[in-house]
Amino acid sequence: MTKPYRPNVGIALFNAAGLVLIGRRFRDDGPEIILPGLEWQMPQGGIDAEENPRQAVMRELWEETGVKSADYLGETDWLTYEFPLYAGPSSHRLAQFRGQRQKWFALRFTGSEQEIDPLTSRNGQPPEFDQWRWERLDRVADLVVPFRRDVYRAVAEQFAKFSAIGAD
Repeated sequence: MTKPYRPNVGIALFNAAGLVLIGRRFRDDGPEIILPGLEWQMPQGGIDAEENPRQAVMRELWEETGVKSADYLGETDWLTYEFPLYAGPSSHRLAQFRGQRQKWFALRFTGSEQEIDPLTSRNGQPPEFDQWRWERLDRVADLVVPFRRDVYRAVAEQFAKFSAIGAD
C-alpha cells in the first residue's frame, strides 16, 4: 500500500516591499529534515481534521510566527512533494505519510514587525524557527532542502505578481 500525502498549507507572507517572510529551522522533524546551509523555509503546516485550508493557513501562520495581521492575496492549486527516505521510528507523526500535499497562500502582512515572534510556543506547538528574515521569493528555492525546491519554484512563479522580483 502506498502511503498518503499529508494535507498541508504553505504561506508566502509578503511585506509592503514585496519580500516574503522565511524562518530558519533549527531541528529536524522526522522526515522533514534540514541540511547545513539549507535551513530556511516559508511557514507551513498540517491541516487539521474538519479544518478548511483558509482556516489552517491563518492558524499555522500564527502558531509558527505570531502573525495575525495578514490579508488574503491568492492561492495555488494543490502541489506535492515527497519526503526523503526516513529511517526513524514508525511512530513519528509524519512517518505514516509519503510527503505533503500543499495548498500555498499568498498573504500581505499588515502588522508591525514586533508581531513576528517565532520562538514562542502557541497551541502547544514547539517553535520551529529560531530566526526569521525577509527575502525575495525568487531566491527562496535555493535556501530550502532539495526535496522542496520544485514546489517553491512553482509558488514563486504563481505568486510573482505579489513579489519584488528584480528589486535589489
